[in-house]
Amino acid sequence: MRLLVTGGCGFIGANFLYAMRQNHPDWLLVNLDKLTYAGNPGSLRALEAEAGAAYVFVHGDICDRPLVERVLAEHRIEAVVNFAAESHVDRSIDDPAPFVVTNVLGAQNILDCARRAKIARVVHVSTDEVYGSLGPEGQFRETTPLAPNSPYSASKAGADMLARAYHETYGQDVVVTRCSNNYGPYQFPEKLIPLMYTRAIAGEPLPVYGDGQNVRDWIFVGDHCRGVELALLKGRAGAVYNFGGASEMANIDVVRTVLRLTGQDESLIRFVADRPGHDRRYAMNFDLAARELGFAPSVSFAAGMERTIAWYQANSVWLDEVRSGAYRAFMDKWYGGRA
Repeated sequence: MRLLVTGGCGFIGANFLYAMRQNHPDWLLVNLDKLTYAGNPGSLRALEAEAGAAYVFVHGDICDRPLVERVLAEHRIEAVVNFAAESHVDRSIDDPAPFVVTNVLGAQNILDCARRAKIARVVHVSTDEVYGSLGPEGQFRETTPLAPNSPYSASKAGADMLARAYHETYGQDVVVTRCSNNYGPYQFPEKLIPLMYTRAIAGEPLPVYGDGQNVRDWIFVGDHCRGVELALLKGRAGAVYNFGGASEMANIDVVRTVLRLTGQDESLIRFVADRPGHDRRYAMNFDLAARELGFAPSVSFAAGMERTIAWYQANSVWLDEVRSGAYRAFMDKWYGGRA
């Protein structure tokens, strides 16, 4: 297969490219990435060195129609997996505009270019956050009405609806995947687990929103990548598939896990003012993906966290490289005034 992966220098995209290289060494992998603050080409150095001509990096924006059309034609692309997105909720609250541009207009451009080029399949990677918030019981299903509560999740919901419309209107082969919270190697250090890790090892206060009882379903990134691969190879055109890790955990317990694995004391925890529109609980039902794709998470939260912390400990150079000045300026601005 000749596969275009957008956003491949991001956290999940990079893990997906490594997985596809391992599982399908005969595939051509083309990575289109804008290299925004969270896009790190250094994450793929090993892949680039090992794969040779079977891996191609293209620096560019998914909103750039001539570029996307050229990449599809030049590399004779057969399928597209769209990971490219602005993904941090806090940043979307601070400035929603880039999220609308990349997540909505960019996704529409990918869909339209793929349609015109007669690409066999597009997998659009979305999030459980489009469903909104759950109470203490129940799970999100693919039939749950969309009710996004942040600019980020609203932009992803808009892209999901465009994917549906392209299938219904044009008959385009599009599959949408929605996943719970990912964690694992190469995650940018503004997300919860790597943020808490970097602060813990530095002996800095760990900011926890509200009462820390917001619950998320955590999935190891490798399990998510397997789900996306299954959707690409076996998914039903027009379908939506939920992927989850069957690992619900309150944020405060995730933070305590990081402290335990880094040998730090819970006295570092600082509760800060809650985030506006902060969803209380997510939980994913993935029965449909299990039934139609054979999906099931294989890594427990305990095992996944041990692997994740060990990876960060072994890759301090990578971590130092991604902690750019722009990242630190945003973190200081956002968290500095929320105690």
